[in-house]
Amino acid sequence: MDESTTDLAAAIGARVKQERQVRRWTLDRLAEAAGVSRRMLVNVEQGATNPSVGTLLRISEALGIGLPALVEAPRPRPVTVTRHGEGATLWSGEHGGRGILVAGTESPDVVELWDWTLGPGDRHAGESHTPGTKELLQVQQGTIAVEVADRTITLETGDAVSFPGDVAHAYANSGTEPARFSLTVFEPGVGSGHHQEFSDD
Repeated sequence: MDESTTDLAAAIGARVKQERQVRRWTLDRLAEAAGVSRRMLVNVEQGATNPSVGTLLRISEALGIGLPALVEAPRPRPVTVTRHGEGATLWSGEHGGRGILVAGTESPDVVELWDWTLGPGDRHAGESHTPGTKELLQVQQGTIAVEVADRTITLETGDAVSFPGDVAHAYANSGTEPARFSLTVFEPGVGSGHHQEFSDD
């Protein structure tokens, strides 16, 4: 991991541990709630791993805080500015692609704004999000294919698509030039199910 990735992993780990301890949850309890292994959770909290976006989504959903809150330092002001280059890079492709979370809102209704680049040959398969999740995507440069369930949609520069994020989906660049797109993810009711299922008696 490079320095920025290491710093981000450490910050995420500290936030996960803090949120878990506030709830007085054991590692086993959070691992069960999130559907991840205890070893993975230990590695995340220690900043020893660069977890996948899917793993981070499961942990943030279990904690009921949403992905943006997991990767951003808490800020007291209602206006949050993310300067160019300050977003959290949560995915890196084999061919130079990056998925950068640039802004987001807090739970329970979480909205995420992403800046994605896919190098030629890059493909990112997203896990199904919580029920009711919606995604909006607009291509800024190049051509990408969006796979939603059993359908593939090819989008050119300026094209946009909206689709349910609670089914299997992926973004791919099969062209010879880099492609870039903006992605907004809306996840309603983040954490509500887990809080009821795992609340203390």
